[in-house]
Amino acid sequence: MLSAFANCFRIPELRNKILLTIGIIVIYRLGCFIPTPGVNGAVLNSYFAKLNAGGAGTLFGMMSMFSGSALERMTIFALGIMPYISSSIIMQLLTAVIPSLERLAKEGQAGYRKINQYTRYGTLGLCLVQSFFIALWLEKQAFDGAVVVNMPGWGFRFVTVMTLTGGTIFLMWLGEQIQERGIGNGISLLITAGIISAMPSAMHTLWLLMSAKTVGAAQLQPLTLLIMICFLIAVILSITMISQGQRKIPVQYARRIVGRKVYGGQSTYIPLKVDTSGVIAIIFAQSIIMFPATIASFMPFAGFQHFSALFTRGGPVYYSVYGLLIIFFCYFYTAIVFNPVDVAENMKKHGGFIPGVRPGNNTADYLDFVLTRITLAGACFICIIAVMPDAIMASFKVPYLVASFFGGTGILIIVGVMLDTMKQVESHLTMRHYDGFLKTGQLRGRR
Repeated sequence: MLSAFANCFRIPELRNKILLTIGIIVIYRLGCFIPTPGVNGAVLNSYFAKLNAGGAGTLFGMMSMFSGSALERMTIFALGIMPYISSSIIMQLLTAVIPSLERLAKEGQAGYRKINQYTRYGTLGLCLVQSFFIALWLEKQAFDGAVVVNMPGWGFRFVTVMTLTGGTIFLMWLGEQIQERGIGNGISLLITAGIISAMPSAMHTLWLLMSAKTVGAAQLQPLTLLIMICFLIAVILSITMISQGQRKIPVQYARRIVGRKVYGGQSTYIPLKVDTSGVIAIIFAQSIIMFPATIASFMPFAGFQHFSALFTRGGPVYYSVYGLLIIFFCYFYTAIVFNPVDVAENMKKHGGFIPGVRPGNNTADYLDFVLTRITLAGACFICIIAVMPDAIMASFKVPYLVASFFGGTGILIIVGVMLDTMKQVESHLTMRHYDGFLKTGQLRGRR
């Protein structure tokens, strides 16, 4: 593997792509420290520290994670790339229900560019709305008698909206530059860089737990740390296997003779992913279940406070609803991206069939039967990964910042994006007659 990394810089084209990608990530991280005008960053940081004292249990905690902690500092990249991701998911859902968008998606590259343009417009609209409400929210916040915004008003709101919207649009452009001229998925790499940026703080917290003396002993024993490291390795291996796991449905194409040429007759397969939704299901479930607790922090009504208390992190209602939401969105997203009826019709149109299954409706029913069962296994695994940080917090008595790197959304994104990026790098290496990262076999990305 070390020789493969060394070979990456021996290929001029690949070397330029890697250096460009690293440079863009550095620009992104520098922008995460440029403050928004008119905001008292120290007061806001203290407020978020108090808000997340019990863990990332609100919507702001998840948004801060995806923005690389830029939201807690209220920098120019405070919104992060989440508006673009939200717009992409909305467009993907609308494509499945609006016939005109569905026809546009089937037009190939031209249709993809048109839908991508609609996604950009949606990103702009979401940025304007979100940044305006964030400006209103900032004007009302105070901590220990100090206000977050010293000069509230329409001037501050206009500057905040333009700054945060411009920051997200610039991030979207940076992600597209990585996609076109760099290596890997640009948007995913920016999110991963933001998540990994919290790792030094997590390591520092671990060191403090190891060195802090309470009742003559360290809070975190070396044996406990060793168990956590072994546990982390097991989690990474399991995520890798599930992310690349697939059920291969064999497909046979009948021979067709057209004039003097013979078409078809070959065998192939349909790869059905065990985990089609990936991190999307966790994001949807977290957004919904954290919403009551987030709203309750702004509303003093007793009835609403009592209702939101049912969804407090750590309670049985929270985990039950959270797990059911993850399973639901796993099936929901899988149904959106994979339509067995369309696949069966395309196979029938081109003379393909599954051995032992009649073409047409029987093929669609068989694909739906298999996909339903393997999705259940993937959804249950995603549920385990999602609740793992809470289990680690309770078992090893560590803060959420440390526990989040042993499970949850962050580790799922990091492993998946690294697999995709290494797959693209390996394709460049094998194209130039170099060995890949593995001596036997090749890496397989998520897509």
